[in-house]
Amino acid sequence: MEKKNIYFLGIGGIGMSALARYFLHEGCAVAGYDRTRTPLTDELEAEGASIHYEDDVRLIPEAFLDPARTIVVYTPAVPQEHSEFCYLREHGFTIEKRSQMLGHLSEGKYVMAVAGTHGKTTTSTLVAWLNRALTGGGSAFLGGISKNFGGNLVLGGGRRLAVEADEFDRSFLRLYPDVAVVTSADPDHLDIYGTHEAVKEAFAQFIRQIRPDGYLILKQGVELTVDNPEITLYRYAYDTPCDFYARNIERLLEGGHYRYDIVTPSGVYEGCTLGIPGWVNIENSVAAVASVWCAAQVTGVAVDAVLLREALASFSGVKRRFEFYVNTPKQVYMDDYAHHPRELSATLTSVRAMFPGRRITALFQPHLYTRTRDLHEEFAEALSHADEVVLLPIYPAREEPIEGVTSELIARQVTVPCRIVAREELVETVAAMPTDVVISFGAGNIDACCEALAEALRRKS
Repeated sequence: MEKKNIYFLGIGGIGMSALARYFLHEGCAVAGYDRTRTPLTDELEAEGASIHYEDDVRLIPEAFLDPARTIVVYTPAVPQEHSEFCYLREHGFTIEKRSQMLGHLSEGKYVMAVAGTHGKTTTSTLVAWLNRALTGGGSAFLGGISKNFGGNLVLGGGRRLAVEADEFDRSFLRLYPDVAVVTSADPDHLDIYGTHEAVKEAFAQFIRQIRPDGYLILKQGVELTVDNPEITLYRYAYDTPCDFYARNIERLLEGGHYRYDIVTPSGVYEGCTLGIPGWVNIENSVAAVASVWCAAQVTGVAVDAVLLREALASFSGVKRRFEFYVNTPKQVYMDDYAHHPRELSATLTSVRAMFPGRRITALFQPHLYTRTRDLHEEFAEALSHADEVVLLPIYPAREEPIEGVTSELIARQVTVPCRIVAREELVETVAAMPTDVVISFGAGNIDACCEALAEALRRKS
């Protein structure tokens, strides 16, 4: 890249911060704006990025104010009326979305993309981990903080590049994968798409962009248009027989760890265990194994069964995905990023299987007014898998309030005891409740409460 100054609008986002890290590694000067200081922005500053937290053109470092030397990368979450954004547009800067830049960086790579309205972060992170274990190399741009890699950027040798393909704002249509996993295509981001049919059409277009002679690994039961005959289509599932699935599933220990076999078109990998709990993660592991199996067909080198089993067992997962803070016989507390009804339902049913007979309390912060408006009935149904529910007010993110849309829309349809509390009162409320297994959910700022919740529940233990 000719321009060596990279300026990020929304530098603290999980996808944006991975790009910022990449350019720092490449020796570029990196600066940016974000609305809020977070551990991610602190880490970027420690690595050499210049970051400010007020929307003020005067705070942009002088070296980044020359359009001939600077390229601007922005996230669609930044509003069009943002004053820095307006200034940079009006003064002739090259401006690209995060997804455009990711598309550029994927050129010349063997792209292994994981898309879906849920499940994609854990699956793409596991693909990156399996690539490292099986080939000794591979790079990745991830949508979460991998515990194995200690970050959301992986730099390694070889052509394999694992990426989380995000459907928000149709970002994934900047990618042309060699192997694509589609985990789900449920109605989401309807503020962008309008209808579920439009969501499914975007996924169909993503599938059309798979390179000739590439592979599509599609979740069994997800029905999407597949009209490019030059690719190979495989189906995967949890335990339903198809091209890739798990069989002989046996729960090993309380805590939700399993032993299972993975069936592939070329044979069976027997006696697998996964380093993180939950039946839903077995399904994610099947998709990840399918992805590296397809990549192996291109190289003609079979997947080593011993290395594969070792890599699955040593996978530590992703922060805020089934993340345990407390796990004792008297109290369990875990946190999860789930913010779509299908994710909530999958996680709660996994937790129910992990801790049979124990009382589950779900803490949920709805994310976005539009998502709450469109899916409040589904949220209530999913949360009713718990024994008790505590709701926080809606986290608005990029949105303005919508009249009549509040957490009460969900609360009045939940079929188990349910209350709504302010985020500032959450820890005190939970501390005073009779609790056993507690799980917090949400993509907003509920995670800022995790340590305090954990401490309150440890005291109960």
